[in-house]
Amino acid sequence: MIGPGAWLGLLGGGQLGRMFTMAAQSMGYKVMVLDPGSDSPAGSVADEHLQAGYTDARALAQVAKRCAAATTEFENVPAESLRMLSENCVVSPAAGSVAIAQYRIREKSTLRDFGFSVAPFVVIRSAADLQDPQIESLLPGILKVSRFGYDGKGQIRVASRKALEEAFASLEQEACVLEKFLPLQTELSVVVVRGFDDDVVTFPVSENQHVNGILDIAIAPSRVPEDIANQVAEIATRLSQQLDYRGVLCVECFVVNGDRIIINEIAPRPHNSGHYTIDACSTSQFEQQVRAMCSLPLGETSMHCPAVMLNLLGDLWAAGEPRWDEVLRYPGAKLHLYGKSTPRPGRKMGHVTILGERVESALRTATRIKSMLTADIDDRAQAREA
Repeated sequence: MIGPGAWLGLLGGGQLGRMFTMAAQSMGYKVMVLDPGSDSPAGSVADEHLQAGYTDARALAQVAKRCAAATTEFENVPAESLRMLSENCVVSPAAGSVAIAQYRIREKSTLRDFGFSVAPFVVIRSAADLQDPQIESLLPGILKVSRFGYDGKGQIRVASRKALEEAFASLEQEACVLEKFLPLQTELSVVVVRGFDDDVVTFPVSENQHVNGILDIAIAPSRVPEDIANQVAEIATRLSQQLDYRGVLCVECFVVNGDRIIINEIAPRPHNSGHYTIDACSTSQFEQQVRAMCSLPLGETSMHCPAVMLNLLGDLWAAGEPRWDEVLRYPGAKLHLYGKSTPRPGRKMGHVTILGERVESALRTATRIKSMLTADIDDRAQAREA
């Protein structure tokens, strides 16, 4: 066990790291953040911020020397850096687990080899692969870059071979996966946590709604039948065990025709769809991250009440700082801002979690808040022009 008072290392300075840092500090730990940015959300609240690259040998040596354990807040930290740290301190999740999630080709192949259902796919690494006879059966489909694709980036819908060729060229012939487009009933995700003692817990399954490829609203608990939610939780549990995973893992699933569940992708870290756990659960996903890496007993995951999380994107700052006083007038609204100094369209600047006695009432309030914030942009823009 790594007790309070110890230093914990974090690779990555974004909002997930910020929330991890706050959770760790509230439990009595000190956090060292390694991130190249000078003004990062996590670095601004950490006990120490090492401004250096993720492959900087001297910085990694400093983290390994000071910290009893280390983790990452996003999957694109080089797996080799995690392996280097593991020679001198506890690392959760392990480099091997992160390496699987870093490359979509490896991720899809691993899931398929483990026996989990995924969308039918082929790998496209070169122009020659565009002649694969399997492609015809996968159209219409979605071409996805193997690495660095998130929030809808690096993904192109294609309906013909010609469109596929053009899409592959537009992605600069990066290694890709072509997945068959499947009619989607619902998108669900579940955060699963596995400790070094093999204990496994899952949080309530959330129901996710996206706009332009970016998560807009997460509803917890999901409104799907209980047996579907139970299957998703069981899939995530089995996957964490087969990966021999230690730490927090998010598993995103699609429910397709006939209530069939397929895994879309995995994230070896806390997840945007799990932010509701901060306000609505006995233990947040970030506290669980601390507990798992420190070999502490995993926390209770039950919900106090239903919750709906609404993402706040930089678009809402188009006419200046949004009116947070109006947001907080709504009963059950909990505001979380990430400390980012520059809002940009599509950039996640914060979220609001709405707690309610029932999912339906929380969702109605979230919808009202979203409409109010959107209308406020137009009202203030018109006032400036008048």
